Amino acid sequence: MVTPPDRLLRHLEWRLGRRLDGRLQGAYRTVWHGTGIDFTDLRAYSPEDDVRHIDWNVTARLDEPFVRQYTEDRELTAWLVIDKSASMKFGGHEGKDSVATELAVSLARLVSQGGNRVGAILYDNAAHRVIPPRTGRDQILRIAHELLKPPTPATKPEKPKNRMWGKKAAESPLAATTDLSAMLRLAAMTTVKRRSLIFVMSDFIGEPGWDRPLGMLTHRHEVVVIRVVDPAELDLPDLGVVLVEDAETGEQLLVDTSDPLLRSRLAGEVGAREAELADGMRRAGVAAHRITTDQDLMAALVQMVHTSGKGRR
Repeated sequence: MVTPPDRLLRHLEWRLGRRLDGRLQGAYRTVWHGTGIDFTDLRAYSPEDDVRHIDWNVTARLDEPFVRQYTEDRELTAWLVIDKSASMKFGGHEGKDSVATELAVSLARLVSQGGNRVGAILYDNAAHRVIPPRTGRDQILRIAHELLKPPTPATKPEKPKNRMWGKKAAESPLAATTDLSAMLRLAAMTTVKRRSLIFVMSDFIGEPGWDRPLGMLTHRHEVVVIRVVDPAELDLPDLGVVLVEDAETGEQLLVDTSDPLLRSRLAGEVGAREAELADGMRRAGVAAHRITTDQDLMAALVQMVHTSGKGRR
């Protein structure tokens, strides 16, 4: 049974109030602020500063780089970019999609305090939905309602990502190739008018090449990447002999998941995939937060807020 949006929001508000009370900073009630346009002061440049804030006239006059400081906006625009592809349906504890939904609604509620605007982009290969940013509780309820909607059926079969042992094809995290680059390009086009805070939530299972559009998004906006994974994707459970179905052809065969050779090969593939993902994040210039389906969501959110606030320039 699907949880109604208002019940989900009330539940998350109660959990947020208990777990995040006293951990948010200042009158903004969030560690993520706007960039601001009101000039405040000048100070000497340091290596971690944004080069776009260098005052070239003062730098030329004093023969030393200086940056302009601005008063941060009390209001910001935040976007939730959420992967709604088939691979997000996989996982225990109601799946990665359920975790992403709860996390998105929690973040929307957290960021919206103080009158900040929140919008959302829900993406899969079959369709996408853009919810323009607005303020208020009704906006969060609208986002929750859209997130809880059943997915739009695909008009044609999609190419398989891979096989997942012991799961049906429809449940496999590797059952259909997600065009992550297209999702990130859509986010860039939708948010082009104003510098924003962007949360990207995905399992990052899809076509390669997403690091370049993610890097372009990071160059213009403040981007927080949240990778949602299930433990079974990282360590194959020993289920004995199981029926495996090819996601593309429907061909079925029996596989012994306790076979040491099979487990070793899969562990090697997982390691290579994790290394490739880490390299892609480095190329994009962003550090990804990893959240698993069996993790305490509020504890993970507290840690993410703490890490983002600590590392923010």
